Amino acid sequence: MIEAKQILQEAEEGMQAAVLFLDDALAHIRAGKASVRILDAIRVDYYGTMSPLANVATLTTPDARTIVIQPWERKIIGDIERAIINSNIGLAPSNNGETIRLIMPPLTEERRQQLAKQCKAEAENAKVSIRNARRDAIETLKKQVKDGMPEDVEKDAEADAQKLHDKYVKQIDEVYAKKEKEIMTV
Repeated sequence: MIEAKQILQEAEEGMQAAVLFLDDALAHIRAGKASVRILDAIRVDYYGTMSPLANVATLTTPDARTIVIQPWERKIIGDIERAIINSNIGLAPSNNGETIRLIMPPLTEERRQQLAKQCKAEAENAKVSIRNARRDAIETLKKQVKDGMPEDVEKDAEADAQKLHDKYVKQIDEVYAKKEKEIMTV
């Protein structure tokens, strides 16, 4: 027989993973403000190996609208530029022979609304994951009652599962609200 604590701990781990995944997904959505995290998915051919951009260059944001990429070796500037262009992140690189600059264009109101809608969809997916973790925990608890777990322990654990659900849904709402504010701020 599995203990109620263990079932709740597994559910909480699933809920934490959903919040972390949402945080990561929202970080890759461009909000008009320069962030080096939008470059995380870019891979550069570096001596025959596809390497993350952060492993072959220094990435900085000197101001709110600019990302500066300082390659560790000058000869890979062309490869980095090609990788950025092919990545479809919507930014045009400009290089001066030593560094590459990415200028973040201001977002239109329509584009801001699209991005906010995309963030809302990501938040809703995370909430579904949390509800699924709660449902799985409750189903496991009900099976444990058949295996000899006292019903009052099962009911208390169900209430705890609901409290965990509410806590993580609130976290998702906070993460989403913060990102939406960032997107809608001109």
